[in-house]
Amino acid sequence: MKSILIKNAFVVNKGKIKTRDVFVKNGRIEKIAKQIGKKADREINGEGKYLLPGIIDDQVHFREPGLTHKSDLYTEPRAAVAGGITSFMEMPNTKPAALTQKLLEDKYKIASKKSLANYSFFMGASNDNIEEVLKTNPKKVCGVKVFMGSSTGNMLVDDERTLDNLFSKVPMLIATHCEDEETIRTNALAYREKYGMEIPVNMHPEIRNVEGCLKSSTLAVNLAKQYNTRLHVLHISTMDELDLFTNKIPLKDKRITSEVCVHHLYFNSKDYDKYGTQIKCNPAIKSKSHQKALFPALLDDRLDIIATDHAPHTWEEKSYSYFQAPSGVPLVQHSLNVMLEFYHEGMISLEKIVEKMCHAPAICFNVKDRGYIEEGYWADLVLVDLDKKWEVKKKNIHYKCGWSPFKGHEFKGRVTHTIVSGHLAYEKGVFNESKQGERLTFKN
Repeated sequence: MKSILIKNAFVVNKGKIKTRDVFVKNGRIEKIAKQIGKKADREINGEGKYLLPGIIDDQVHFREPGLTHKSDLYTEPRAAVAGGITSFMEMPNTKPAALTQKLLEDKYKIASKKSLANYSFFMGASNDNIEEVLKTNPKKVCGVKVFMGSSTGNMLVDDERTLDNLFSKVPMLIATHCEDEETIRTNALAYREKYGMEIPVNMHPEIRNVEGCLKSSTLAVNLAKQYNTRLHVLHISTMDELDLFTNKIPLKDKRITSEVCVHHLYFNSKDYDKYGTQIKCNPAIKSKSHQKALFPALLDDRLDIIATDHAPHTWEEKSYSYFQAPSGVPLVQHSLNVMLEFYHEGMISLEKIVEKMCHAPAICFNVKDRGYIEEGYWADLVLVDLDKKWEVKKKNIHYKCGWSPFKGHEFKGRVTHTIVSGHLAYEKGVFNESKQGERLTFKN
């Protein structure tokens, strides 16, 4: 593996920005200093640019195996790397779902041959696989995923005894999708009676409503408190859920943590008029009052992590009417850009973006030797030109589905280089696929 020297970059790390050289050798950060005189196989001029730790996205759906007409473990990691995401944690609702240790390991084998980014995969829980779940190795797997709301395949966990079993027995992190299924079904029936099958898409947040989110999140938090479970609640979308989380203790000491996704920060329910089913996702994008409440909670640390819930579908699938159009938005290539847009608007600092997208996922999941720009750590690094303006066009969208709700939008700030485990995987629009990413390991 070639050594790399990055010169004179603004290094953003641990709440500070300092001009530094960074020397990378054998996949790791060997030295950080004001000036490094060592010779490297490759020298990169970082002057005027900002060097961030590689982003760790703790929630993506890359669809392999079984749903590869939408995306796969080759295309989506490439898109992620182009957007500054160097590590991802992928969800188990593939086809077949990752509900056994063998099926879970099959996904790791695929990624080891195809993924340009570093990778981990959640073990899936169902109503009848507790024995398989308990075999999961916490040093090699990021967590156990529990869908407490609608999901693909046999993954809805709605049996109270099963939930009690999981929360009382699973020793590792449980990540939950929290929406109350009974609430959703009741609302869907009522709106179908009113509109028939042609329900307007802007009714989505009324069907998958605030009450459904709060009821399910409250159940998860109460179970976690009862059993002292390590709980991570994914994609918080409502102001009502924010009181479930605390900012009174350090992140490393929290037993219950939370995540917010970029699309819930960026869009609100008025945007359905423009984007329609493009932004139909679960939990639903809700009203502006909920959107506006999420940002202060992110800044004051009630919300711990920024992620994407990247969930691509084909354009044809998303073009169907409300009930037929699947939920999910492709986001991994543009999530950093969304946050940089907020930065340019003065809403968040670069240091806070790095904390929430890089440091916090590493802390929450006990990721080993990643998430920081530190000597001895894996060299997961992203060099960004904050002033570079660019337009999202079909030709520069790397998702397999080929579309993005940001198509036609001009962003300010662009990733110029992405280094994954010491490998220069992306440089000025060109991928180097001579080396795959590494499997994430954990300090549990």
